[in-house]
Amino acid sequence: MQTVKAVYPGTFDPLTNGHLDLIERGSKIVSELVVAILRNSDKGAPLFTVAERLEMISEAIQRYPNVSVTTFDGLLVDFARAQGAKAVLRGIRAITDYEYEFPMAMMNRKLDPNLETLFMMPTEQYTYVSSRLIKGVFKLGGDVTELVPPLVMERMKAKAKTAAG
Repeated sequence: MQTVKAVYPGTFDPLTNGHLDLIERGSKIVSELVVAILRNSDKGAPLFTVAERLEMISEAIQRYPNVSVTTFDGLLVDFARAQGAKAVLRGIRAITDYEYEFPMAMMNRKLDPNLETLFMMPTEQYTYVSSRLIKGVFKLGGDVTELVPPLVMERMKAKAKTAAG
């Protein structure tokens, strides 16, 4: 059987249980999975620094021996090539995700025909979960405890305390 290294890119701000679901399930179908935190995102002001996200994800993935985490900027295809990856893992929660992800996958294929995109759907309980939604609900006082790993929840509460002064 051929070994396949895959990259799971994203901002992971914050890491959610939906992300962890894809990491766990993805780690079972590829020989090596690299969680790749995008350093230069167009998604606005981050809740956590890249270093904080790297630390939290490193802690959360300890139980998966074939999963590592790093950061990148620039073109995903260049990063994947430098990593020796043959595939990109992407999560699809709804049709809107597919409409966003499909042209990206096609552009990546154009830039590197040897890089495949693997689309995975999260477990049903996480189909609506996004980092943006988590941040918004948390800022308004909603309970997101069941949607993020405990270490992320602790860090979010600490940030809120610090911000409140």
